[in-house]
Amino acid sequence: MKKYLIFALVLTFNGSANEALSRDYAVGWELWYPYQYHNKQQKLVGLDFDIFNAIIKESDLKVTFTELPWKRHLQYIKTGRIDMAMGASHSTEREETAYFSKPYRFEKVNLFVKKGTVQKIKLKKLSDLSSANYMIGVEGGYYYGKEYQKLITTKAFYSQINHVIDLEQNVALLLKGHIDGVLVDPVTMKAFSEKYSLQDEFEIHPLEIYQDTIHIMISRQSCTIETLNRINVAITTLEKNGEIAKIIARWTAVHK
Repeated sequence: MKKYLIFALVLTFNGSANEALSRDYAVGWELWYPYQYHNKQQKLVGLDFDIFNAIIKESDLKVTFTELPWKRHLQYIKTGRIDMAMGASHSTEREETAYFSKPYRFEKVNLFVKKGTVQKIKLKKLSDLSSANYMIGVEGGYYYGKEYQKLITTKAFYSQINHVIDLEQNVALLLKGHIDGVLVDPVTMKAFSEKYSLQDEFEIHPLEIYQDTIHIMISRQSCTIETLNRINVAITTLEKNGEIAKIIARWTAVHK
């Protein structure tokens, strides 16, 4: 009886491993410069793309990329229509429908304001926004930390937040004076400012927003734990041999 049980377990494990190797995984992406974008040769590149491709190669998996908005991407992860997402922040809500890989980089979000206005915006903590007369821009569907997630459920805080589709919209509103600041990570803001020659237009407000780890998010509906394990092993290998650190250094050096 034990022999049959062991044999069945071996078959199950091998079947799971073979499925992970033979599948073609659907991976979503959204224009998010300099993490995910098309270069002049129309090749998909970026900090997250380079790290993700290195992880997938080390995992010996096959993937197909599909461009779609982040909100829809999250919904497709829930239903299993899309298998993976790179550049994802962990949250308890998302973990109900997705596995999260071990972290492969860190992310920080700052409040960027027009240059020369830092002293005018009197905010010591994020909750102060609820009783202040400032309008802050964010991108719909993005994660800005646990405190933000809690505050956004209140009417007073929500009324001070301006939701848009992408950073370009928020920057345009900020430059025109329609909003007072934008929540965005500094790597993205630096790259965006360089791209559009806006290096001297913005500065970082000292208000602390959020800093956390970034992961690959994998649909529980369409993927097995074996796929998650293969990706985690790959990340560990690339951390140990220094490849992920090299990729991050290359991109941060280019986009200083």
